[in-house]
Amino acid sequence: MIPWLSSPLTPVPDPETVADVSDMPVGLVAASAEISVRRLRDAYAKGVFPWYSKGQPVLWWSPDPRTVLYTAEFRLHRSLRKTLQRFLATPGCEIHIDAAFERVIAACAGTPREGQDGTWIVPEMQDAYRAWHRAGQVHSVETWIDGQLVGGLYGVNLGRMFFGESMFSHRTDTSKIALAALVALCRQRGIEMIDCQQRTSHLVSLGAREIARRDFLAHVRRAVTLPPVSWHYDASMWAALDDRLPPAGLPATAHPSPLPP
Repeated sequence: MIPWLSSPLTPVPDPETVADVSDMPVGLVAASAEISVRRLRDAYAKGVFPWYSKGQPVLWWSPDPRTVLYTAEFRLHRSLRKTLQRFLATPGCEIHIDAAFERVIAACAGTPREGQDGTWIVPEMQDAYRAWHRAGQVHSVETWIDGQLVGGLYGVNLGRMFFGESMFSHRTDTSKIALAALVALCRQRGIEMIDCQQRTSHLVSLGAREIARRDFLAHVRRAVTLPPVSWHYDASMWAALDDRLPPAGLPATAHPSPLPP
């Protein structure tokens, strides 16, 4: 039987104690009627995330194996390096952090996915992550061209751990550019692992791989206790990804302020 979290104060159980019971789907940890910042924070610190569809209760998962991207293993393919060099050298092409979070999560929810009917980023989930973003632990990495938001991603940062949630792209490679920026930021600031939740061929092509849940949970338990990192963009972080980035002579420019809609 699926453990039911009957009260908003009921903690999410340790996934290693309940996951993979014979009468439960693999990786399903618990279910609840609501989703809140308090519960999200508790769940992520235990390596658990929500994933459900409209009309279902909130389902809490910790799959085994878990797909992760070690930031040291990110594959900066030659074509992507050239794309980044062009992007960083072109006026009007910019990376921003948290400038338009609500637009990013809405774009992620509204982007069609191959083989999927609808979205798991349902309205109440969007509301919960927006509230968590306002509390300072959910962030967006955004690709802008000529003042237009054209790609990006969002995820959760606890301590020195980043849990990736979703990404979108409205122009070629703009989500890859945002992911590369995230990896550069994580490398510069001591985040060794990005949680990707489940395996996709796209993520594998960029260096993600599956690890055993017990190893993932052991890393999470350590990483979430470390001091949090600063979330702002600085062009100097690209050198942590490749010493040929940014192009020679490009200044390290911070973009701390939200852009107009």
